[in-house]
Amino acid sequence: MAKMIHSMIRVLEEARSVAFYEQAFGLRIAERLDFDTFTLVYLSNAEMEFELELTVNKDREEAYDLGNGYGHLAVSVTDLDAEHNRLTDLGLNPNKIVEFNRDGALFARFFFITDPDGYKIEVLQRYGRFK
Repeated sequence: MAKMIHSMIRVLEEARSVAFYEQAFGLRIAERLDFDTFTLVYLSNAEMEFELELTVNKDREEAYDLGNGYGHLAVSVTDLDAEHNRLTDLGLNPNKIVEFNRDGALFARFFFITDPDGYKIEVLQRYGRFK
């Protein structure tokens, strides 16, 4: 059986991205590997083994084209309203909270926030299948 261990995104500015993910989600550097042409930064926190890998290409000066495909990372929190307020107070501009119903019952409560490179992160209330 396979086990998911990390997801990678390419970022333009290491310090800016590390600061965002620490402020927004409490992710800290688990390991940083510097190579001649790129740097890999693995971020995690005490709640998970899964890591976010930031790849910083040293010769890159322009933002990456994220394309028109819709993809995102997702995290869950125990108190969605408090988390939305906290991120708003930090000036990180989360989108509005959405309630998604299915068959007349609550399926999910969530909002999206965008990182400095334009990646979307879904923040879900821990409920049902979103633990």
